[in-house]
Amino acid sequence: MTDTVAVADWQAWQRSWDRQQEWYLPDREERFRVMLDTVEAVVGPEPRILDLACGTGSISDRALRRFPGATSTGVDLDPALLTIARGHFAAEPRAEFVTADLRDPGWTERLPHRAYDAVLTATALHWLGSDELRALYGRIAGVVREGGVFLNADHMPDPATPRLNAADHAYQEARRTRAKAAGTQDWADWWRTAARDETLAAPVAERFAIFGNPADGPDHANGVAEAFQPVAWHADTLRAAGFGEARAVWCSPSDAMVLGLK
Repeated sequence: MTDTVAVADWQAWQRSWDRQQEWYLPDREERFRVMLDTVEAVVGPEPRILDLACGTGSISDRALRRFPGATSTGVDLDPALLTIARGHFAAEPRAEFVTADLRDPGWTERLPHRAYDAVLTATALHWLGSDELRALYGRIAGVVREGGVFLNADHMPDPATPRLNAADHAYQEARRTRAKAAGTQDWADWWRTAARDETLAAPVAERFAIFGNPADGPDHANGVAEAFQPVAWHADTLRAAGFGEARAVWCSPSDAMVLGLK
């Protein structure tokens, strides 16, 4: 009975994380669908996946449900989100998680496999500055097998469309205001709730020591944005890193998903 309750608690935390992220990203499930459609098209229905900056394992969760023959390695530095991920996937032998800092040049040495069919990430790498992201793309190219695929979905505004950008920003702000008034948690609210939870209090405190307390800084889906580069920058940087093809495979007015094909 105790085990059942524990599993249900981790599942509840996973769901609450998804709801909080959807407050910022109402088309989040669509981008996950396109991401996994692309994985299947390029490398087939039994991929070995590297879930980069995995958080609670949202990508792994959807990939393993869609692909029974898939395996996934999640990598993150956040001890609180990794605690939820490890709890949520405790009974799933196809998933494993690694604690690593993607800014560390040696992070790939912590991986259980030397090469992956697909490296996937979403709403995470904007934590990095442009130079850090350029270096990371080079290291990612080293773990994607020949013929494999890298997909990064994130905020990638186009500076060539300032009026559209402003209109979309205003629309999204109004939508979020309505949702928050209806009780939806934002990023800072979610972390305040997690910090009060008896099971998560210690890893959340550790997380705050590493990244700072979200309630103390700008209110954004994943903290302070550093590398909000346009799609063309990402595609050019991926090609320079060693990917044979690179382009956008999905976009909204403010976000996009870029692909690098090895």
